[in-house]
Amino acid sequence: MTHYLDFERPLAEIEGKAEELRALARANEEMDITDEAAALDKKAADLLVSLYKDLTPWRKCQVARHPERPHCKDYIEALFTEYTPLAGDRNFADDQAVMGGLARFKGQPVVVIGHEKGSDTKSRIERNFGMARPEGYRKAVRLMDLADRFGLPVITLVDTPGAYPGKGAEERGQSEAIARSTEKCLQLKVPLISIIIGEGGSGGAVAFATANRVAMLEHSVYSVISPEGCASILWKDAEKMREAAEALRLTAQDLTELGICDTIISEPMGGAHRDRTATLDAVSGAIATMLDELTNQTPDDLLNNRRRKFLSMGSNGLAA
Repeated sequence: MTHYLDFERPLAEIEGKAEELRALARANEEMDITDEAAALDKKAADLLVSLYKDLTPWRKCQVARHPERPHCKDYIEALFTEYTPLAGDRNFADDQAVMGGLARFKGQPVVVIGHEKGSDTKSRIERNFGMARPEGYRKAVRLMDLADRFGLPVITLVDTPGAYPGKGAEERGQSEAIARSTEKCLQLKVPLISIIIGEGGSGGAVAFATANRVAMLEHSVYSVISPEGCASILWKDAEKMREAAEALRLTAQDLTELGICDTIISEPMGGAHRDRTATLDAVSGAIATMLDELTNQTPDDLLNNRRRKFLSMGSNGLAA
């Protein structure tokens, strides 16, 4: 059953009526509902275009969090071959919110790392809803070290509300682990490509996305804080999340203008979850293009260009 967002309720009614007609026709083979169903399908398609033509930042947040949106595990299974997961931070534990390992992308050996939110209640709890603990970031550092040692490009898939803020995580050095992961990104002498596939939340996202190339899916978001968290701090009212989403400038379009995002990857009409195959193909093409752009750069150029990119952010006045 399709999960509809709040603003998609009119669409749910139309598509629901079309499905009811088809169910009746299946039960009664003599019933011909072809014209009626086609009319409802056209009406639904037109409404879908209207709804997604000019999404507000808050609605983009809702689409980015859609439970049926492809997650890190889906991308790894579809786009990479010979994936060999590597677990643990060699210090405390293995964090299920972060998955990664060795793989091949179109035959090229790479290291892939990403946040995994889970797809059902059980897996979401196991994955901690994509909120990594310190051991997750230390596992990522271990994998990036491995990539650097063997000259393998690193591809990160970012989809997290933010790093886990629990007591245990803080006791084990959450902020230090995030800082070390961000630092490691800046030290790599191999191509580093990051794709924001859903939510890019706070330092938990930056720790994977301090990359040579940062791409965002069309309806993904990337921000220092969630709209709800921002609203709670600024207005003491989480219900003002719509105003906060506007102020944060967290959409792919805003962040391209600000020089944070390098590439916007188009999504199917209605969001990535409406046509997973098309989404996966678009992300694959974007990764291939960015890898081609970076392949001819020397290790020192890759490192220096990445550092310059992030040090220059905000210097053009746009961030103000």
